[in-house]
Amino acid sequence: MSVHIKSVDELKKMRIAGKLAAEVLEMIEPYVSSGVSTEELNIICHNYIVDEQKAIPAPLNYKGFPKSICTSVNQVVCHGIPSERKILKNGDILNIDITVIKDGYFGDTSKMFFVGTIPSHAKRLVDICQESLYKAISIVRPGVRLGDIGHIIQHHVEKNHYSVVRDYCGHGIGTEFHQDPQILHYGRPGTGFVMQEGMTFTIEPMINAGKHQTKVKKDGWTVETLDGRLSAQWEHTLAITSNGVEVLTARSEESF
Repeated sequence: MSVHIKSVDELKKMRIAGKLAAEVLEMIEPYVSSGVSTEELNIICHNYIVDEQKAIPAPLNYKGFPKSICTSVNQVVCHGIPSERKILKNGDILNIDITVIKDGYFGDTSKMFFVGTIPSHAKRLVDICQESLYKAISIVRPGVRLGDIGHIIQHHVEKNHYSVVRDYCGHGIGTEFHQDPQILHYGRPGTGFVMQEGMTFTIEPMINAGKHQTKVKKDGWTVETLDGRLSAQWEHTLAITSNGVEVLTARSEESF
């Protein structure tokens, strides 16, 4: 495993890219409403990233992905492709995943959105997922092992009777979209790679209301729950500091 430790100058660039990614999620929120297509959201985000931020939407053409953002609705776990045919409706839950490239560095983050009034069981799923991310972030510091991150997420999710997706995980990030190490969202405490100051990576738990198994649709990208039940995801890009962690993609509504 080759883990790149970022320099002070690299962290400055990562900080900028992370802030831009967070700003896209803040910008798009008023547009998430019933009757809007996910393609409309994609266009708005693309134009904002390119024209306003003077940055690059990382997903566009990444290994053939056709759009600038990922929009995952209801039972879609991740990598949902924006479409004119996918019209949001009251009661939907939606994950928007944003990754921008600025000056060669990547910032990657995602957030869950509610469309209109959603059922209480859907809100609970989304809330538990976000709580699991926050619990994981709270323990990140030099010397903590990757298995500790996976364990704290898995424990919180499973005690609330949900399941952790096993097929997809967080990842190192920097001048590449995906770097070592892989950040699993399940695991045993005291195992795995030891975190070090200067590491940058994402934590992005995906949890399902039903079983953890997933399937990929014929488009080769869209991942759905195998049993058709709801899924939720939250994601942040993090940097390990000398005594803790900096959330590079923190939004103004959050405090760490």
